[in-house]
Amino acid sequence: MIVKEVIVKNKAGLHTRPAASVVKLASRFKSDFYIEMEGVEINAKSIIGVMSLAAPKGTRLTLKLDGEDAVEAARQLVEFFDQGFGEQ
Repeated sequence: MIVKEVIVKNKAGLHTRPAASVVKLASRFKSDFYIEMEGVEINAKSIIGVMSLAAPKGTRLTLKLDGEDAVEAARQLVEFFDQGFGEQ
């Protein structure tokens, strides 16, 4: 299992558009993917799960990936979070 910490960097936080983009990116991989926030863990391949986090800017999230392509999935997902979901 790969565990990575990320911080939500975009101004609007993890709202609908970036949540959908996270799910879309995660769904490209076979690995299981979960996001933990304040002790709550959700399936990150579920749009409802990701949106339920409602993580504002500055929130620390723990990404947990497990599976055959977890290394590449983690790399791409951490990069996506680090880039602020491509938003300003």
